[in-house]
Amino acid sequence: MSSKPIKGIILAGGLGTRLRPLTRITNKHLLPVYDKPMIFYPIQTLVDAGIHDILIVTGGNNAGDFLRLIGNGKDFGLDRINYAYQEGEGGIAQALGLAEPFARGHRIVVILGDNLVEKGIVPGVRKFQQLDKGALVYLKKLADPRPYGVPVFKKGQIIDIEEKPKKPKSEYAVIGIYMYDENVFDMIRTLKPSKRNELEVTDLNNAYIKKGQLHHEVLPGWWADAGESFEALLETNQMVARTRKNPTS
Repeated sequence: MSSKPIKGIILAGGLGTRLRPLTRITNKHLLPVYDKPMIFYPIQTLVDAGIHDILIVTGGNNAGDFLRLIGNGKDFGLDRINYAYQEGEGGIAQALGLAEPFARGHRIVVILGDNLVEKGIVPGVRKFQQLDKGALVYLKKLADPRPYGVPVFKKGQIIDIEEKPKKPKSEYAVIGIYMYDENVFDMIRTLKPSKRNELEVTDLNNAYIKKGQLHHEVLPGWWADAGESFEALLETNQMVARTRKNPTS
């Protein structure tokens, strides 16, 4: 168990081509979700979990919009927010590697900038804090997990994660919330580019599995991958609106 504070990283790069023409004028993570920009939700998730030292990794032609919108994070009670820039689209693990100067020697909690959760991640962060080493991923039970990384279980432990399998071996998806120990950047350097010529987060998680160091937590409440499609963005807006109007339901 590390005595150093956990740092938070939000990955908000990419070109957002699935949401064009909306993303011709700004980054997809700045699009509105009900009454707030999308990026506000993962920031608040980290802050609510007690993580106040945060880096946003962005990219594309509209990275400056983040600074104009968020500034130093005073809307979240923060003294500052850090920024890094990803050139092109090299994959989640490659984007995460850009955070090394910010987080070297610290444990990290990583959230994809278009992932929204209803109930927060406090239980997972507490569980992660108790680990001597390794990583923790959040899972969500889905009717169709095929578009995501799908865990394979044996005796309650994840023994493999299959990326976008045609025949999933479980009903769970690995969602965009990951927690890693201080060795994560060394692990990233061992990865090889995938067929998409990207460094894949599934390969990173499987590297932890090979070391017997991957843990998991199942997410309660709803989860949204808001930037996946126009339909997902609309549905996320509707879920947030219902939750805001009926907070105890």
